[in-house]
Amino acid sequence: MRMVEQPYLWSSIERKCLYLLQQRNTLASILKIHAFMLRNAVETNVNLLTTFVKTCASLPLFATANPLAGIHHARRVFDHRPERDEAFLCNTMIQAHVDMRQFVESFILYRDLRRNTGFTPDGYTFPILAKSCGFNVAIWEGLEVHGHVSKLGFGSSLHVSTALVDMYAKCGKMDCARMLFEEMTERSLVSWTALICGYVRSGDISKARLLFDQMPEKDAALFNAMIDGHVKFGEMGLAKKLFDEMPDKNVVSWTSMIYGYCHKGDVESARLLFDAMPDKNLFSWNAMIGGYCQNKQPYEALRLFQEMQSTTSFEPDEVTVVSILPAIADLGALDLGGWVHRFIRERRLDRATNVCTALVDMYAKCGEITKAKRLFDEMPGKETASWNALIYGFAVNGRAKEALEIFLEMRRERHKPNEITMLGVLSACNHSGLVEEGKKWFKAMEEFALTPKIEHYGCMIDLLGRAGCLDEAEQLIESMPHKVNGIILSSFLFACGCSNDVMRAERVLNKAVKMEPQNDGNYVMLRNLYAMDERWRDVEEIKGLMRKNGANKEVGCSVIEIDGRVREFVAGDRAYPHLKSLHFVLELLQKHMKGQII
Repeated sequence: MRMVEQPYLWSSIERKCLYLLQQRNTLASILKIHAFMLRNAVETNVNLLTTFVKTCASLPLFATANPLAGIHHARRVFDHRPERDEAFLCNTMIQAHVDMRQFVESFILYRDLRRNTGFTPDGYTFPILAKSCGFNVAIWEGLEVHGHVSKLGFGSSLHVSTALVDMYAKCGKMDCARMLFEEMTERSLVSWTALICGYVRSGDISKARLLFDQMPEKDAALFNAMIDGHVKFGEMGLAKKLFDEMPDKNVVSWTSMIYGYCHKGDVESARLLFDAMPDKNLFSWNAMIGGYCQNKQPYEALRLFQEMQSTTSFEPDEVTVVSILPAIADLGALDLGGWVHRFIRERRLDRATNVCTALVDMYAKCGEITKAKRLFDEMPGKETASWNALIYGFAVNGRAKEALEIFLEMRRERHKPNEITMLGVLSACNHSGLVEEGKKWFKAMEEFALTPKIEHYGCMIDLLGRAGCLDEAEQLIESMPHKVNGIILSSFLFACGCSNDVMRAERVLNKAVKMEPQNDGNYVMLRNLYAMDERWRDVEEIKGLMRKNGANKEVGCSVIEIDGRVREFVAGDRAYPHLKSLHFVLELLQKHMKGQII
């Protein structure tokens, strides 16, 4: 903020106050400085008073138990100021409210100053107000600011006009932003960036790219904005082209590209970029670790997490642990999960609800459902996702009764269930064969203003099929508003196999083969049914159909954590170094189970 020229040399007391205000202060020390200023009557120095207001309003969180205590005291000091109309002091107070996201207070102060004092806005006032309107998408107040700008003759100011363009863009009024931009006699890089980023946010990437290509000069921030825009709309080809054209690539652009490739499922390209990065930061590591988790490659995510721990000085943050915990859950790496939990407690990251929710989910999927429940009960605040994690955790651990009890408790606590909640409830009914309970809650989705998705139908069809209600399950398939997919057909085919309904299984397989000709599980189910009936010719026909359609049986694998290391075993792997020892132990276990060894 611009200060007025000092009309006189500062006294030693004033210089001492200025020095104290520049130190690392707490609310207590600020109050002492204020008392010292009042005792020595130096609050009449407007420059010093402005510095005091700014320092007090921006006290960091560690400096006070109440994060608003600083801004409240600054406002009290401002309201009792000796000078009533100094623009830079008034601008400082308005800016302080905006920085604390107090939009209403900033605008009320501006209106009161104009109405009750001799305050005259200047070229610094309107960009502050425009920023406040943009943050809060307050278009009516923004129009008022624009009217005052025109009335007081600041429309030709590059700084003010740019702020108004950015405000209209953030409010989604791209026509107004473009009109104002076209009227500007002078434009800066910031002006172009504000309009282009507005088009990106509004989803009009073509207009954003057209403006970008017309720009006389471009900086790294604008390249990053355009790359990020193309990434968000899945245009990785255009994003890569811009990335290659970028003269000085920074860590933001590299990370945006990594995120984009991961989001598209191209983890290999993302890893190539990650490995080629000259400088990585924590955001880069988080993007790549999260990318592996999103694309169902937990082993790679875990390996990269361990590499980050051993080769860099970066400490995992909230984003890192929320990314890696699902991978730990998928692998069942409970020892590592316990280490991450201890790390979270030491760094006090367990205050964040999303971190606690990820921990509940991890423990539940690793079979430690009691620990998951205890952690859930200790959470300071719960979101819908937290309830969902515990409901689903009880469901997958075969404890349907507890899952439904948690769901009922969730409703008593007035947390509104969503589609994921109901999927967990239906899964609980499915795992325990609670057909009538499942029907009840499937129907109740209408009461919760939720429309069943194909996943909910799939869960119900699987529940009915496992319970032997094949006619009802098939009727639900035919009546559902969604197009049947391969997962539902495979599930229903499995149910036919469990009920030994060969004719129905043949009919379902014909549909499944047309949809997923290379899904080996569908063929195997019918082949086993034929084998049970000793229909060997039909068995050979199924094998021939599998060869014709290229349906090769996937190699089975399992993962186990031993002494903090995750080991993977693949079926048929004869090259494993301890294969003989493993088979010897397995044979002993088989003899124990048969009672041959006491």
